[in-house]
Amino acid sequence: IENFSIARKEPHVAISVDMLDTGVDVPEVVNLVFFKLVRSKTKFWQMVGRGTRLCPDLFGPGMRKTEFRIFDVCGNLGFFGANPELSDPPVPKSLTERLIAARLKLTQAIDQAVATGSPPQTILPVAQNEAVSREELAEVRAGMVGEVRRFISGLDTSSFIVRSHLRLVDAWQAEDAPWSQLSDDAAEELAHLASLPSSADLGGEEAKRFDLLMFEVQLSLFGRSTKLEACRRRVTEIATALSTKMEIPAIARHAELIEDLMSEVWWTGLTVPVVERARLRLRDLVHLIDQVSRPVLYTDFLDELGVPTTVAISPTADFAAFKKKARAFLAEHEDHVTLRRLRSGKALTDLDLSELERMLLTAGVGSDADIEAARTMEAAQVIGFGVFVRSLVGLDRGASQEYFAAFISDGASADQIEFIAMVIEYLAESGVIDPGLLYTSPFTDTSPNGPDDLFEAAVVEDLFERLRAINQSAVAIAGANASAEAG
Repeated sequence: IENFSIARKEPHVAISVDMLDTGVDVPEVVNLVFFKLVRSKTKFWQMVGRGTRLCPDLFGPGMRKTEFRIFDVCGNLGFFGANPELSDPPVPKSLTERLIAARLKLTQAIDQAVATGSPPQTILPVAQNEAVSREELAEVRAGMVGEVRRFISGLDTSSFIVRSHLRLVDAWQAEDAPWSQLSDDAAEELAHLASLPSSADLGGEEAKRFDLLMFEVQLSLFGRSTKLEACRRRVTEIATALSTKMEIPAIARHAELIEDLMSEVWWTGLTVPVVERARLRLRDLVHLIDQVSRPVLYTDFLDELGVPTTVAISPTADFAAFKKKARAFLAEHEDHVTLRRLRSGKALTDLDLSELERMLLTAGVGSDADIEAARTMEAAQVIGFGVFVRSLVGLDRGASQEYFAAFISDGASADQIEFIAMVIEYLAESGVIDPGLLYTSPFTDTSPNGPDDLFEAAVVEDLFERLRAINQSAVAIAGANASAEAG
């Protein structure tokens, strides 16, 4: 990227998978090739923006850049031209929200089954010799309601996020809350509260996904889901994977159940209580399944040894080793006034930077060559010794939170708060951040399209501006008089 941004330096063509879509400014670019399908309006205009950068004298002396070409292989321009008002995809519900909603649906299904007065075996497809008692259904219902109540009880009313929903939270945390019979309105209110952060531990991600799978099976038995066959295949796959781990005592204890899940007999005459008992017994075991199954590869390559050569390596010339020693040294002197100002994002003068350089040289941490290399270090499209030091000491979390206070104010969803928290955590570790990284892991682990899935286009642009401001604060400290230049 560094070489590509220099007009007279190779390469003149760059092929990118997301890395150059945002946060990279090369004014000389006049040809863009879109060779992927894009349906996020924010991402689309970010990509177009790589060609809109003005560039003087590009077409000749006094002839500035006035146009650029887009070669659109996948018809994105036509799509957005035909859908000018297309909004970004809605924010998907979190796994916890989906779990709470499934428990509420199952509770309502049990309530309806009991209220009809019909024998349970006519409502559920059970074997003729096995009836489902109302006591068993009531036990399943109690478990569902108990988990939802535990989640609601874990809502902290002192949190500014929860306070905006205080009326509903107080009503459902009260002792006289109407849990015995959930109406559609009550279920809707509880589903709305599921988006709030709770201290209740509903299990790990694997356990939650298994819960959701088994809830779909139970809802299918009530006729409220059409995913029974798909869920059956998935449960069988999980049971098969667990059967290969019988050397683990926790799994071996449930060997009989695991074998049953892989047979036709277990699925014949299936009932809601039977599914619930299987869910409770296996939910804490599914995380033991190998996440990726890789075949063993065998090769018959012969290694060829070349002529040995002697290489002289100077420890001080190893920039990676210098960074490691500098990070340890600065951590020991974190109370130094200059470092405190740097971590808080405040601008420093040349005198401050010279003092930091002197400290590293005096302590024997690095050489003049190391310091010179540090002065030219680049991170997140910013260069300077301040960038180098910031990358080692990070940015204070309090200072980062001030930048993003608007994103974690009242009304922010749990996923939005979690996303901004990851940004703050990254800045605390690395000091600066390239906005383009927000479209890579770990930011895309819960939001496949990064911030585009969580925020509106204008909010995403605001987020990028704040990130650039944080990065620029590291550049500003490298100036002769940083505070005057910032003004």
